[in-house]
Amino acid sequence: MDHRPTMRASDADRQEVIERLRAALDEGRLKMDEYLERMGQASEAVTYGDLAPLYADLPESGPVARRGPAGTPATSPQSPLPTSAQAAAVARHDFAGLPTPLKVLWTIWGAVVSVNVVIWVLVSATTAQLVYPWPLWVAGPWGAVLLAVSAAVTASRRGGQAR
Repeated sequence: MDHRPTMRASDADRQEVIERLRAALDEGRLKMDEYLERMGQASEAVTYGDLAPLYADLPESGPVARRGPAGTPATSPQSPLPTSAQAAAVARHDFAGLPTPLKVLWTIWGAVVSVNVVIWVLVSATTAQLVYPWPLWVAGPWGAVLLAVSAAVTASRRGGQAR
């Protein structure tokens, strides 16, 4: 991105700043209200000079080297160790990156499956025997279709950004 303040910014430039702000939100550097305010300002920005102050107080993307005892580096930023918290953050980010119609479909799927599982548990509890797990037929095929579509959309979006 060219940093001349009077040069007009493109949609891609604005989106790049919004992605940087989203990363800062995910890292805990911004609060939700700050993120929403800056995101709105980024969407309305006309020049690079309008965009630069929105991320000037944020460090470059990537992990910050942590210091261990006696000032020695504890971990190298090139080899971060995956944790369940990082995996959960990646999963949230992937869901957050889906288009709104897919988010709605996933929410509907989750609600329908939840209702069916609750009904199955109640029937099994009131009959005092384990009933055939028929909610799998509701969750499985439609969940597989949604997963395939979501994976295809995510892959196409990542492929489009790499070009």
